[in-house]
Amino acid sequence: MIVTTAQLFKHAYGKYAVGAYNINNAEQAMGLFKGCISSKAPFIIQISKGARSYTDKRMLEAVIRAAAEIFPEAIFAVHLDHGDEATCYDCINSGFFSSVMIDASHDPFEKNVEITKRVVTAAHAKGISVEAELGMLGGVEEDIKVEEGNACLTDPDEAQDFVKQTGCDSLACAIGTSHGAFKFKGKQSLHFDVLDKIKAKLPGFPLVMHGSSSVPQDEVARINAAGGKIAGSMGVDVNEYLPAAKRGVTKVNIDTDGRLVWTRVHREFFRDKPSEFDFRPPGKIFIEEYAKFIASRNVLLGSANQLDSLHQSLGK
Repeated sequence: MIVTTAQLFKHAYGKYAVGAYNINNAEQAMGLFKGCISSKAPFIIQISKGARSYTDKRMLEAVIRAAAEIFPEAIFAVHLDHGDEATCYDCINSGFFSSVMIDASHDPFEKNVEITKRVVTAAHAKGISVEAELGMLGGVEEDIKVEEGNACLTDPDEAQDFVKQTGCDSLACAIGTSHGAFKFKGKQSLHFDVLDKIKAKLPGFPLVMHGSSSVPQDEVARINAAGGKIAGSMGVDVNEYLPAAKRGVTKVNIDTDGRLVWTRVHREFFRDKPSEFDFRPPGKIFIEEYAKFIASRNVLLGSANQLDSLHQSLGK
């Protein structure tokens, strides 16, 4: 069942974070739904601009609709991840999305406000929530690339002013994470001091944590053992998910980890079965492995076993 992002946030705020997982194909969709059903967790399906053009935006929407029928007990929202203004309007007008993210964080503050306000006006007219971003995360995700020297943490005072001026419904904050598989060098923690200050300025307001994959080192090691060349990768400490949720982070974006699971499964399969050319057997393995990964992350986010309570709050 597709619900509004606002409904999920209302139930989660201050208690747990909703996992927001990017998908690009049917195998990811099946694994995601299976993992969330087994862990009894609500979730957010994230569709990026790149995912919409990977095959065709209608194909991916059809996959999600089919999965919703296959798993009728699922409760989830559909969200545009890192949209530009034109893509936001396309998703708003599609009638399929629960929420959209307008990412104008690379623009000056005033320009970011201007663009975000236009998207908020269009989205709210159709009952759709808007996520915006303030501050810039380092790293690379699809066509987003921010050099580490240009990354900057979100200023709490600016965050308060930004939300007031734009009317956005949630805010992605730069608190020390980054996109991609190479987030940190050595031991680094989230900037909880910054997060606390933002929450103090915006009490009760849903915050979002981007670039939150943990980059499991066992997955990286297995990929490399099967012929991969991923070196120096480092992710977010999964034990920091729930403390962040208690501080107002209501949505945690996880994408890279799913790609690592996919890569590990397929590299190992074709390494061990070099004469195999049928892509369905590794696809089936991936679905189950991804489902297990999703369930494990939902436990760490605190969203596992929340479905019954959410059903009651929705009156379903």
